[in-house]
Amino acid sequence: MTDVLNTAARPDIAGEPHAIVDRPAVMLYTRLRKSPYFWKSRACGAASYSVYNHTYHPRHYGDPVGEYWALLDGVTIWDVGVERQLEISGPDAFDFTNMLVPRDLTKCEVGQCKYVFITAPDGGIINDPVLLRLEENRFWLSLADSDVGLWAMGLAHAGGWNVHIAEADVAPLQVQGPRSKEVLRDLFGDAVLDVPYYRMHEFTVDGMRVVVSRTGYSGEVGYELYLRDASRDAERLWDAVWQAGQPYGMRPIGPCHMRRIEAGMLAYGCDITLDTNPLEVGYDYRWMVDLDQDADFIGKAALARARSEGISRLMVGMEISGEPLGTYNDGSMIEPFDVHDGADTPVGRVTSACRSPRLDRNIGLAMVPIGLSELGTTLQVHTPSGVREGTVVEKPFIDPRKETPKL
Repeated sequence: MTDVLNTAARPDIAGEPHAIVDRPAVMLYTRLRKSPYFWKSRACGAASYSVYNHTYHPRHYGDPVGEYWALLDGVTIWDVGVERQLEISGPDAFDFTNMLVPRDLTKCEVGQCKYVFITAPDGGIINDPVLLRLEENRFWLSLADSDVGLWAMGLAHAGGWNVHIAEADVAPLQVQGPRSKEVLRDLFGDAVLDVPYYRMHEFTVDGMRVVVSRTGYSGEVGYELYLRDASRDAERLWDAVWQAGQPYGMRPIGPCHMRRIEAGMLAYGCDITLDTNPLEVGYDYRWMVDLDQDADFIGKAALARARSEGISRLMVGMEISGEPLGTYNDGSMIEPFDVHDGADTPVGRVTSACRSPRLDRNIGLAMVPIGLSELGTTLQVHTPSGVREGTVVEKPFIDPRKETPKL
């Protein structure tokens, strides 16, 4: 069954001060979920949607470039309720979760967060969530766009693990930008300023329980607010955050791909898939793929072999000549940006690209043969508007040491 959501927002919130009355129609399908914050972000003027984890996801609110500058200069609120929280608990939860990921979780303390890959037996990437360790044997995986819950349930059943795997009634909001600290301080008190980078702490506001982490998908200072009992309290939390953000000019935005490309951050489904492994996408760090740990993990043998034998391709940063490419082009395009080396047959492809407003250049991530990955290598990028020159450059393009989000 389907329903058409036209220019009218849900009647009980359409008259709120931050509602925008002119919105494009959206076809709603019962097979697709709505984020717990769907109606609030809709009332704020969400202008374009994608589907992420089988859920409608606001891509932008009509002005992606303006939203980019709001992220850099002020504070923004993101509806990221699409990031399902897979909870793993029970007596075997630590050992089971440690088997899912190449990182050594003995180095992850309770109250700490880690960016992790979930790998397949051949080393391919199934997902790249942020992992939150809430207790010794309780974890949340804040999922990117793939069905990790089914994978984990199958492994647990087949292996006889004593774990409980379920989607928690938890939905995150992101509050990102240089003024996010002020908003969070006004909402939760001074103690929130003591939460270190990639750590978390639980707070209560107006009876709502919120796990706050110093994480985000922006390359800027920011927080993620993981609301417990989201099916009951999501709209109340949105209102509380929105109200706290008004003195600082808070603006709703979608995932800012221009900023994440500048930061060299990966997007599942275009930059990384089951067909790529962590070494190929530039994460051959001992801390991300720990082959020296005592524990086994799924894909360990394959990744050890890849590290020993060497990889045949590598994800690189690329500057692309010519007119602006727009705010976001990804590898799922009908006409993907193939990369050539002077011949008719493509040797690689651009997986994400955009025009960086700050750099005033076209930038992107591209998968190319290892022999063509040296800095300064020039290649041909085939775009719908014609062939352009692509030059391999360092990534991240801005803030290579990622100092900004740690401020």
